[in-house]
Amino acid sequence: MKALITGIAGFAGSHLAEHLIELGYDVSGIVLPNDSLDNLSRISDRVTLHQGNLLDKEETRAIVSKARPDHVFHLAAQSSVPASWKDPARTFETNINTGIHLLEACIAVKNEMRVLLVSSADIYGGSNLSGQITEESPYAPNNPYAVSKLALDLASAKIAEANGLHLVRVRPMNHTGPRQATGFVIPDLSKQIAEIEAKKKDPVLRTGNLEPRRDFSDVRDIVRAYAMAVERGHPGEAYLVCSGRTNTIREAMDVLLSYAKIPITVEVDFQKNRPSESNVRSASHSKLTQTTGWQPEIPLERTLRETLDYWREKIGS
Repeated sequence: MKALITGIAGFAGSHLAEHLIELGYDVSGIVLPNDSLDNLSRISDRVTLHQGNLLDKEETRAIVSKARPDHVFHLAAQSSVPASWKDPARTFETNINTGIHLLEACIAVKNEMRVLLVSSADIYGGSNLSGQITEESPYAPNNPYAVSKLALDLASAKIAEANGLHLVRVRPMNHTGPRQATGFVIPDLSKQIAEIEAKKKDPVLRTGNLEPRRDFSDVRDIVRAYAMAVERGHPGEAYLVCSGRTNTIREAMDVLLSYAKIPITVEVDFQKNRPSESNVRSASHSKLTQTTGWQPEIPLERTLRETLDYWREKIGS
């Protein structure tokens, strides 16, 4: 079985590549010429990489035609909410056009491939809604990143339906773990703690608002869901991927601080707050579980400990 991953050199993409290799897939991926390949260091001899830019329609079609995958996983995206506020136009271009170009390339090749498109549960918003989020909850995106993801989510479903393409959409909640870049709360906190332990900064942890709630999943649980969804998901359907529980950022920070090797004080920096911040409601993965059998397995405490250990090793080296 051949798999093609966009965003393979990224955080989730590298974990997905490792998981698919364990399942016996022949894995290839698309990378930009200037992409760092550090995340793929453990499997560099077991993946085939194609250099290309998904914003180039013809280049994308040529890569898909050459790779001729059975399964395509579209993870490439501009995934930072703060970055989407700084440059909404680039976020829209990156997140919408790349996805459409990939779908068009898959339709042109027409080898009965299955495509998994990673959307986001951020399309549901959070602060003004009540009850548990399900796939049927009303859309309420409250930042440019979420708007771009909703646009691609809806457009891709129509494009696939019109052309008979086997497309499954997944809408993950927050996921974190080793290799996630800074700019997201858990790696930001973990990196600071590692730097403090290494005596590279004062023993003060600087944070933004600690009260928002998040549904944190381990990235390794998330990529297992992607692999199961592309195999067992129904074409045209969308599935939430989540842990089914929420924690405040403060609760996650307190767990990380409990692993710290030296005492650390906390200082809130309100300049770190987002222009539009909201609490994430509890979400249900029951549809995905009923369809595929997937369940989250990795507890948050393990995710946080291993993310901190990743940054300790990175800072130490």
